[in-house]
Amino acid sequence: MIRSSMMDYPLTLNHILERAGKLFGTVEIVSRLPDKSLHRCTYADVYDRSRRLAEALQKAGIRRGDRVATLMWNHYAHLEAYFGIPASGGVLHTLNLRLHQNDIAYIVNHAEDRFLIVDDVLLPLLEKFKDLTSFERVFVVNLTGLPVSGYESYEDFLETAEGHFEYPDLDEREAAAMCYTSGTTGRPKGVVYSHRSLVLHSLACVMKDYLSIGQNDVVLPVVPMFHVNSWGIPYDAAMVGAKQVLPGPHLDAESLLNLLESEQVTTAAGVPTIWMAIANALEKEPERWKLKKIRMIVGGSAAPEGLIRTLDRFGLPIVHAWGMTETAPLGTVSYLKDNMFNWSEDRQYTVRAKQGIAAPFVEMRIVNDKGEAPWDGVTMGELQVRGPWIAGTYYGTEDATQGFTADGWFRTGDIATIDSEGFMKITDRIKDLVKSGGEWISSVDLENKLMGHQAVAEAAVFAIPHPKWNERPAAAVILKAGMQASPEVLRAYLEEEFAKWWLPDVFLFVNEIPRTSSGKFLKSALRELYKEWEWKEASNE
Repeated sequence: MIRSSMMDYPLTLNHILERAGKLFGTVEIVSRLPDKSLHRCTYADVYDRSRRLAEALQKAGIRRGDRVATLMWNHYAHLEAYFGIPASGGVLHTLNLRLHQNDIAYIVNHAEDRFLIVDDVLLPLLEKFKDLTSFERVFVVNLTGLPVSGYESYEDFLETAEGHFEYPDLDEREAAAMCYTSGTTGRPKGVVYSHRSLVLHSLACVMKDYLSIGQNDVVLPVVPMFHVNSWGIPYDAAMVGAKQVLPGPHLDAESLLNLLESEQVTTAAGVPTIWMAIANALEKEPERWKLKKIRMIVGGSAAPEGLIRTLDRFGLPIVHAWGMTETAPLGTVSYLKDNMFNWSEDRQYTVRAKQGIAAPFVEMRIVNDKGEAPWDGVTMGELQVRGPWIAGTYYGTEDATQGFTADGWFRTGDIATIDSEGFMKITDRIKDLVKSGGEWISSVDLENKLMGHQAVAEAAVFAIPHPKWNERPAAAVILKAGMQASPEVLRAYLEEEFAKWWLPDVFLFVNEIPRTSSGKFLKSALRELYKEWEWKEASNE
């Protein structure tokens, strides 16, 4: 056997930090603060302060693998934690501030977090659960300039570093970061990411046909830095030296559009609800904002085809992606292959509305009760994936391998199809499928079509019990301001594309649809709310 003589070079985040600091030191990091003012620094600043944080943590007694939690919005200090904590030998553990305080306390205790870095504006949230936890030390990032008592200052903590930091001799398979799932179907589960997995993930993300981030880009991750490492974008942008624009706590459409315009952003990333609000604002005031062409990366849930078409009109092409906490998160990206550019416009939009083809080194398959399904774009089954940045177990639980197959595949819980070109399409979550008379109905397909109607702002389709058919679909609909639509009109609109037995029997016009902490529709809440539906009262039975 001939062995390679190549250098055994560890793939760690430290290399990305060194590269950003030394090659792109003058590139800006722009952060919007709570008062909406802008804080500006550079990669050189982040490099210096990240290393100071790492040294301060080592002086504070951090051990290899110790967890350091963050309770923070998207801004410069959080970016420092992204690099400084792993550089110290610790593990970055981002806490989802949108979870209930009891869930946050459970996650902190389960992960055995030693230290916490928290924004001053989030201290009221911390006060709600701190007595349920046992942090050794809490460091407060003062973003408002207001006095804070009872906690240690983050800036004072950085000052304990003497500027003599040396990286520990890290193995690339050591833990660098961890996130917990949202826990909508049980207790949140921990997923640990190694240095190697995050580096490989970044290398795939920056490729042209995927997130396509380069040094000349200006990148705005709307997706929170506490949600699956902001989809890895802070690491991606730092690796290539792209300017980062971090929006802080202000995620309303007007604030984001102002930031997109003022900083001339070229790439942005967020969940569909963010871009729906952006689209609505642009439709109301189409001449107000002067934007560059922006690649709008969409994940978290399916982007309706109508949203893709609307944003195209404003020069904001959507890049549809799919992933999960367990997939770090990049799994697939939808882009047109060379042979598709001569297809009809409608056919191209159909492709772009799919979740796309697998990223390099990610393998996909569809499995149902008949075994592995063919790639015919029709046959549905559970989506299963595996790859070098995809989890193989959960952290610290007795059922650590629950959700994983014996041959190493992660069972996503998504029902999907894959077509002959390799494009995957999510048709539903297993728990959200409507099973009517033994047949599956895709709630995702129905609601995406509904959101293409000119009067509909948002729609969520869910199952309600039925005495004859077991379940039937219902649609919770939010209408656009000043517009009207009846159940009959919406049903006729859906009938253009779907068989009659697929059509919702009930339309509920509501002011708000429950959401998960990551912005997805919380259909379990809708099912619970309407579980006692009395069909004799339904006008459209």
